[in-house]
Amino acid sequence: MSTKPLPEHPDHLWRNPEPRSSYDVVIVGGGGHGLATAYYLAKIHGITNVAVLEKGWLAGGNMARNTTIIRSNYLWDESAGIYEHALKLWEGLPEELDYDFLFSQRGVLNLAHTLQDVREGVRRVGANKLNGVDAEWLDPQQVAEVCPILNVSSDTRYPVLGGTYQPRAGIAKHDHVAWALARRADEMGVDIIQHCEVTGFVKDGDRVVGVETTRGRINAGRVGLASSGHSSVLAEKAGFRLPVQSHPLQALVSELHEPVHPTVVMSNHVHVYVSQAHKGELVMGAGVDSYNGYGQRGAFHVIEQQMAAAVELFPVFARAHVLRTWGGIVDVTPDASPIIGTTPVENMYVNCGWGTGGFKATPAAGWTFAHTIATGAPHPLNAPFALDRFVTGALIDEHGAAAVAH
Repeated sequence: MSTKPLPEHPDHLWRNPEPRSSYDVVIVGGGGHGLATAYYLAKIHGITNVAVLEKGWLAGGNMARNTTIIRSNYLWDESAGIYEHALKLWEGLPEELDYDFLFSQRGVLNLAHTLQDVREGVRRVGANKLNGVDAEWLDPQQVAEVCPILNVSSDTRYPVLGGTYQPRAGIAKHDHVAWALARRADEMGVDIIQHCEVTGFVKDGDRVVGVETTRGRINAGRVGLASSGHSSVLAEKAGFRLPVQSHPLQALVSELHEPVHPTVVMSNHVHVYVSQAHKGELVMGAGVDSYNGYGQRGAFHVIEQQMAAAVELFPVFARAHVLRTWGGIVDVTPDASPIIGTTPVENMYVNCGWGTGGFKATPAAGWTFAHTIATGAPHPLNAPFALDRFVTGALIDEHGAAAVAH
């Protein structure tokens, strides 16, 4: 496998061309999903006259502010289908892209602290197995064997009663994933245009025919929206509304430590996740801020609560120091599942509403979105995530997707 070094700043990785006057497809958003969509449009569908427009720098938005966690142990059939497809793509992507972006299948452990947690966990393991997803239920002793530094004492406020475990799950270096996708898309002729903000859409009746940007008008045969956290703003510019709210999702990292944490641990009840990155920093996160907003800073009250939970679970980390905190902006739908499909505007497609699941879905989101844009119809994997489910009532209630509810 190639391990070609990449420059620190992505501007040096490829051409940054002036926009052409017209493209077959314009993708709005230069994060993981937008780049994966462009890559699969070129690789699978042979559509290379594509522009990816990014208002800032590539992978500088939510792609640089996510959890790095990859897993497919979702409850509902529709979710398990698309996330398991993503995990299978992840397993071959380093070789396919010829770049080692540090994909590490170290497993993900979801803890149970109450009887309801236990019931939900056992239920989810059963559902996972029926869908062909690797999953196990572990008792407290088995949990300790998977993660020896975890406090499984019965004397804690929230004793560990067990947990679900997905061995094939893990982490990857998020910004390198984006750069690897961008490099391959660029090699196939896709234009990746940074510092190009979309300010409006050009329509002929109910059909989109172009986009207005800070670098001029660009004509487009088809337009795909893949801008995490700002999908509703773009949709209103195009003349329709999306049932999403934008929230800051809190996370932080510590200074570097020797490798001591062997897996990824997520706690349903006290609501925190902890992993250790390849360089050694601890990566910790929790829930979204309850208010709607676009701030990319960490809120102190959320950070404080997640630190208290993390120290209770991992006393060994009590003297670690916080290096930096941040807030990633996530779109959240009423059923906490994404929207991937057509819109009321002809030739405009949307990929949004992933909440906390966006990074782990990256290859499957791009794969299915590319299929939808290329063919004008959804693939069976993303058909259930259509916008009209909020009218028909065929919701996919994944509020437990972040291991918090169900």
